[in-house]
Amino acid sequence: MRRYGGPVLLCLVGAAALRITLFGDLYLRYVQASLRPYLITSGITLILLGLTTAALRSRTTDDHDHDRDRDRGHSDHQDHGHDQDHGHNHGPRIAWLLTLPAVALLLFPPPALGSYSAEREAAQRAAQGVGAFPALPAGHPVSLTPAEFSSRALYDSGRSLTGRTVRMTGFVTSGSDGGTWYLTRLMVTCCAADATVSKVEIRGEDAPLTDTWVTVTGTWHPKGRLGSDAAWPPVLDAKSATTVKQPADPYEKP
Repeated sequence: MRRYGGPVLLCLVGAAALRITLFGDLYLRYVQASLRPYLITSGITLILLGLTTAALRSRTTDDHDHDRDRDRGHSDHQDHGHDQDHGHNHGPRIAWLLTLPAVALLLFPPPALGSYSAEREAAQRAAQGVGAFPALPAGHPVSLTPAEFSSRALYDSGRSLTGRTVRMTGFVTSGSDGGTWYLTRLMVTCCAADATVSKVEIRGEDAPLTDTWVTVTGTWHPKGRLGSDAAWPPVLDAKSATTVKQPADPYEKP
């Protein structure tokens, strides 16, 4: 069975890719929605490749066993055949060890990035100068992402957030002092590996548990000079903070 380690591994990885794409939206924890067709194609290709490789190895094994039986009386040839088997099985033996993470991906897909990733990520702010932003949509509250709120709070010379009630959704992260908490969202350009952090300090509401998803409504609390380190992170004076279910697509898009 060791010779089938490679094909089994290919099939397991392919099945995992299909599980998170064809039978749900788990793939959105790791990549952009636009990559779904490529994941499906990759999953099908890996399974077909695994099945084809297994069939070819089975045929090769049958041919080898037939030749060995035919030449059983020749001891030198038997020893040579034993050496061939020994060398042939090293690669598949290693492949079997790789099935463990493949099975874990298939049965227990890891969650979306959360507070641990956000806290380890250095504060990354848009490389832009202070300037005027387009006017916000009419109505109260206006829905913004943490990244949109942060950009306006840090760089908008027109201070379009002044006097406006905004609503944002994200997950909870805690400050190093234990009392401060942030509404946080991760932004991905392609996949979870390139995620960057947007966070807004929340004041006026008790902190929910870390990694809890909440929708916060409130008003901008100006601080520091626009574009300066003193203005980071932006602050929201909260009027309400409501626990919500994690969205199917947990990441912001550029």
